[in-house]
Amino acid sequence: MSVQISRDFRWVYGVSMPVTMSKRIQGVIAASGLFCASYVLPAYATGVKVYSSRCAACHKADGAGVPGQFPRLKGRVGKIAATKDGRTYLIHVLLFGLFGPIDVDGRQVRGMMPPMGTLGDQDVADTLNFAVELEKPKKAVAPFTAAEVKAVRDAGRLTASEVAKQRAELAAKGLVH
Repeated sequence: MSVQISRDFRWVYGVSMPVTMSKRIQGVIAASGLFCASYVLPAYATGVKVYSSRCAACHKADGAGVPGQFPRLKGRVGKIAATKDGRTYLIHVLLFGLFGPIDVDGRQVRGMMPPMGTLGDQDVADTLNFAVELEKPKKAVAPFTAAEVKAVRDAGRLTASEVAKQRAELAAKGLVH
């Protein structure tokens, strides 16, 4: 299995490898387990696996989503993650889900994002870091950390409808689009 995780790296059989490496060499290295573990970027440690297994079915492997059905993540998550309130909102979405109509790219999306609060703090951080990297933001965004996710989790549980209300408030401020 090969999934493009950024412009420069591809996830091949559970290992992050440079895109410039031929597929044959990637397969041999992945199969032999010789690839240096330090080459796996920390932001992708479990983020790619979680995204592939829990997010890609709706948001697609490249983060493009399905217009009118599932919002695109590519190019949006990094912008939202640029502010403290946006970061908290993104963590809330993963932990507690989102329920209710939202506007994305001028189209209303109706549906539900299921909560993923059973994921560990590091898994949530890694998944958000992967989502940011789907389209690298022009302005660097600090990586999400397990400590940041834990602090938001410990601040109290929200319903999926409360997360939607939080989103509406951020949208009114222009922080979420």
